[in-house]
Amino acid sequence: MKIRKNVLTLNRPLGGDEELEALKEVIDSGWWGIGPKVEELETKFAEMIGSKYAVAVTSNTAGQDLVLKAADVKNCDVINPTISFVTTAVVPLWNDCTSNIVDVQKRTLNIDPDDVKKSLKRNTKAIIAVNMAGIPADIDDIRNFYDDIIIEDCALSLYVPGAGLKGDLAVWSFQAVKTISCGDGGMITTNNKELYKKLRLLRNFGIDRTTYDRASKSNQGYLWDFEVKTIGYKAYMNDIQAAICLAQLKKLNKYLEIRRNIQKRYNSELNNFVEVPKWSENVQWYSVRVQKEHRNKLISHLASKNIHTAVHWKPLHLHPIFKQDRNYPVADLEWLKLISLPCHPQMTDSDIDYVIYWIKNYFNNQG
Repeated sequence: MKIRKNVLTLNRPLGGDEELEALKEVIDSGWWGIGPKVEELETKFAEMIGSKYAVAVTSNTAGQDLVLKAADVKNCDVINPTISFVTTAVVPLWNDCTSNIVDVQKRTLNIDPDDVKKSLKRNTKAIIAVNMAGIPADIDDIRNFYDDIIIEDCALSLYVPGAGLKGDLAVWSFQAVKTISCGDGGMITTNNKELYKKLRLLRNFGIDRTTYDRASKSNQGYLWDFEVKTIGYKAYMNDIQAAICLAQLKKLNKYLEIRRNIQKRYNSELNNFVEVPKWSENVQWYSVRVQKEHRNKLISHLASKNIHTAVHWKPLHLHPIFKQDRNYPVADLEWLKLISLPCHPQMTDSDIDYVIYWIKNYFNNQG
C-alpha cells in the first residue's frame, strides 16, 4: 500500500455549519459570558445523564478542583488510580492533600477496589475513580467498605449508559479531542443539592448571582449589586463554549456510531495480531495491547507510515513528583503493552483500512 503524504492523527474534533451558526447566534446576541446557553447546556446535559444538577466549568480539571473544595476535602488523603491523566494526582496536591496512588485491574485498567481497601488511611476523605475508555469503575465494590466522597471521572465515558451515577459527583470533559468538544470545558453533575449550591458559588468568585441573572431575571432592570459569600474562583463556562457544545450534543449519536464502526473494524481485523480490548462500545479512544517488546517498534513503524499513535497513559507513579513507595504489579506490566490507535469522527473507511494494513504488515514481517 502506498504511504500517505498527510498524517493520520490519533484524535481530531469534527465541527461544521451547525457550530458556526451556533457561534453566530451568540456573537450577534451580544452576550458572550456565562448566560442562557450555559444554562441550556446544563439542563440538557443533566437530563441526558440522569442527574438532578449540572454545573458547567472551564475544564474537567477545574471541575475536580472545585469538587474537592466544595466537599471540604483538604489536608487529607485522596486515593486515585495510577493509570490516569495527571489531573487526578495533581488536583489533590493543589488542596494540600496526599495523592495516594493505587494499582488498577488488569482487564479494564480501572481503579482496583482491592488495592483501594489496602490503601485506605484514617484521613482518606475522597476517592477519584476514573472510567477508563468508557467502562465505569467498580464503585459498587468500593462502596462495600467506603462511604465517604467518591468522584467519578467521566472524561472518557460520554456517553456510556450509567456513567456518572455511582459516585457522589461526576466530572466530564469537553476538551478538544473528547467525544464532543468545545475546545475546552467541563461539567460537574450531582444529585447533592448542597454541593450543587456550593459549586455554583465557587465557579464564579463566590458571587451569589451571575451577571446574566442580575441583567435578565428581574423586572427592575440591571441589578448591579451582588454579594461575595465565600472565596471563589474564575472557573465558569461561557456562552461561546456552551453554544458549540450544544451543537455537538445534537451530533453525539452520530459521532458514537462512527467510533463504534472504527472499533468494530479494529476488533474484527486485528484480533489475530494484537490483544483487542474488552472495553465499552462507546469508546473515547481505542487502545490495543501487544507484547512489550513490540510496543515501541510498532509505534515507530506506524509513525513511518504517517500514522499517529499514543500510549494512554504512563502510570502516574512513574512521574517523579508523584512517586510512591509501593509496588504496582498490574500497571507496571500492562502499560508497557498499550498502544492507542486513531479513532475519531473524521476517519474514513480508507483511513481504517490504512491503519489495519500497516499493523498487519508489521506483524507479518516479524521473524
